[in-house]
Amino acid sequence: MSRFQYKKQSRGPSGIILSLCVFLMILMLFTEGLSSLSDSTMRRQKESLENAVTRSVTYCYTVEGTYPENLDYLKDNYGLIYDEETFFVDYRIIGSNVLPDITIIEKGE
Repeated sequence: MSRFQYKKQSRGPSGIILSLCVFLMILMLFTEGLSSLSDSTMRRQKESLENAVTRSVTYCYTVEGTYPENLDYLKDNYGLIYDEETFFVDYRIIGSNVLPDITIIEKGE
């Protein structure tokens, strides 16, 4: 054998197991990263919806002098739109001159 030739080393079972463990670790970290990104996006959507509903309610009160009776009124007259399959908006009127109780709940799949 010359000095520039080499013999291929076999990995054996321990090398395969190590490679598999490293691959699974990388896959797990990737999946966790995607999950974290999805949660962050959902939080931002919820915050944005809360701001939009509050802004619409306040604007309606400013223009008309009373708070809207229901959420449909905001949708029809003030252009409020949101993904109803993702969020549930609980809108409870307390009085015509009292800010309504607004709760936004993320629907589970």
